[in-house]
Amino acid sequence: MPDQFREEIVIFITAPSEDEAARIARSLVEARLAACVNIVRNMRSIYTWQGNVEDDSEALMIVKTRKSLFNALSVKVRELHSYDVPEIIALPVIDGSEEYLAWLKESTE
Repeated sequence: MPDQFREEIVIFITAPSEDEAARIARSLVEARLAACVNIVRNMRSIYTWQGNVEDDSEALMIVKTRKSLFNALSVKVRELHSYDVPEIIALPVIDGSEEYLAWLKESTE
């Protein structure tokens, strides 16, 4: 990954229900693996799984954290998630409000 990216990342994680997403989100925040998790409910996902095209309702977690916590966060999500292969995709933060990013760092230390 190029050096211009900051330590902060955003992670997308889908879950089969809002309740499961909330349970995972709370665990991540309580463990200080994430500063904040937004949950978008009633998202429609169309994807292939085991040779079939699926069309399901899911909840999307938008996780704000640090790159150095990605591996530990991924392990925690896999422990708690009901999917065999949960989506855990990290995106770099190019820039942001210094106050917010300082809070994110403080909340995950």
